Amino acid sequence: MVEILQYRRIMLKLLALCLFTSLMYVQTAEARIRHYKWEVKYEYKSPDCYEKLAITINGRSPGPTILAQQGDTIIVEVKNSLMLENLAIHWHGIRQIGTPGMDGTEGVTQCPILPGDTFQYEFKVDRPGTYLYHAHYGMQREAGLYGSIRVSLPDGETEPFAYDYDRSIILNDWYHKSTYEQATGLSSIPFVWVGEPQSLLIQGRGKFNCSSTPSGPGVCNASNPECSPYVMTVIPGKTYRLRVASLTALSALSFQIEGHNMTVVEADGHYVEPFVVDNLFIYSGETYSVLIKADQDPSRNYWMTTNVVSREPNTTDGLAILNYYPNHPRRSPPTAPPAGPMWNDPTARLAQSQAIKARQGFTSTPPATPDRVIVFLNTQNRVNGYTRWAVNNVSFTLPHTPYLVAEKYNLRHVYNQSPPPTGYDFEKYNIYDVPANTNASLSNGIYRLEFNTTVDIILQNAVSMGGTTSETHPWHLHGHDFWVLGYGTGKFDINEDPKKYNLVNPIMKNTVPVHPYGWTALRFKADNPGVWLFHCHIESHFHMGMGVVFEEGIEKVGNLPSSIMGCGESKGLGNP
Repeated sequence: MVEILQYRRIMLKLLALCLFTSLMYVQTAEARIRHYKWEVKYEYKSPDCYEKLAITINGRSPGPTILAQQGDTIIVEVKNSLMLENLAIHWHGIRQIGTPGMDGTEGVTQCPILPGDTFQYEFKVDRPGTYLYHAHYGMQREAGLYGSIRVSLPDGETEPFAYDYDRSIILNDWYHKSTYEQATGLSSIPFVWVGEPQSLLIQGRGKFNCSSTPSGPGVCNASNPECSPYVMTVIPGKTYRLRVASLTALSALSFQIEGHNMTVVEADGHYVEPFVVDNLFIYSGETYSVLIKADQDPSRNYWMTTNVVSREPNTTDGLAILNYYPNHPRRSPPTAPPAGPMWNDPTARLAQSQAIKARQGFTSTPPATPDRVIVFLNTQNRVNGYTRWAVNNVSFTLPHTPYLVAEKYNLRHVYNQSPPPTGYDFEKYNIYDVPANTNASLSNGIYRLEFNTTVDIILQNAVSMGGTTSETHPWHLHGHDFWVLGYGTGKFDINEDPKKYNLVNPIMKNTVPVHPYGWTALRFKADNPGVWLFHCHIESHFHMGMGVVFEEGIEKVGNLPSSIMGCGESKGLGNP
């Protein structure tokens, strides 16, 4: 009898365990949690044949690609093994709806991850598309900490375009000087500019001319396999979706594939009314999907190249190989790499920007009118003798306590409470002339947006202090997508230019260029509770003050994780 009872107890426990396991399986299947474990540290790498310290994730740069489906929860455990540096990682293009503390922006949404600490990012990917991740502490992004996020549709759903295979590449520029050397020069009197990059990388690989600069033995090795060209193998007759992204520190780029046209079908996670290009202009922080068909002579390989535009280049073009199977992947194409477009032709770049429209059937119509209009004049200035970038004559600085924490816990004294200017003297300011007084001021004040209102942003470009150039600035908005209402040349006319806005099928994006001596108009809904950065995605420009911060609906933000606190006046907050 005792044995029978013991047997029944064992069977009941086994049944309960099986039931619990089944329930756990169902919950996990529904939640679709994707777990990543990363160690971030410095390693010696030679991505362009020149050996230098690079920031790696699990030994890799670019880091691992995050693969997910729409609706999945991503958990990334990040251990900071940089030893002497703090760290933060931003999930570029992920809106962080309901998780503003996971945006990964040091000084805005979190305190940095200290050396030796492990931090857990957790967020949901709510839309399919092509996104990125990268460091957002100091100028670490350009030291190699970056990678791709690829979000697919749920099972059973299809894209509005057909393809056989899916590939991703990231374009980047590469400096041999450390981020410390660059940041020190930018913050010095006299000012020391970072200069043009030494190389362009395609998926983390480039080729620096080792004979152009004297270096110690073994520092530059042209035969190092780390810097052999990236190879993308294709099967003749097949169509490929190629997700192309840029995370350059400085350069605007053109990307082209020898002998192959590209059909643009996606931009920053939104479907594009398809159009065909022979080269793709791309700016730092942007992502595109293009379709290419492997329909050329299959007996040979072809070049993929990228080159600098919008700045007079002093950097060798980046090269990769489109390998037609079964040709050997290292077999060089028999032709010279194709030359990209002229670097100083803004007309072609503006035309491609204007060609990007929302795909028919996937249009999200913007509100007809805004509740608020803010004009941001982009200028180069002096502040106490230092060279800075400014918006409406105010150069941005970060506080020691993250804005999100300060707002949630009513610590508003930690930053300037004076609201920054919402415009400039439209009538008197000449965007083509350097003003007699180039002085600006520093501020860490923020723009407060009424929750759920519609906001228009006008980005206005102008001449730099040198008096001869106007630079291309790619602006990235955290926490939102925006409608791109239009681009123009010259000074924005607040009375006439809004009449030309595209309110029928504007593309939605999270990153957009403002072209030389031109303007770009955006519209977005302030409907994501939190505090969000909007900044130039050029590393040196943001370091020099080219950014602003928006607060919206802070009273709707739930409890913040204690892990994002611990610096400035947030020490001890959030602890039980």
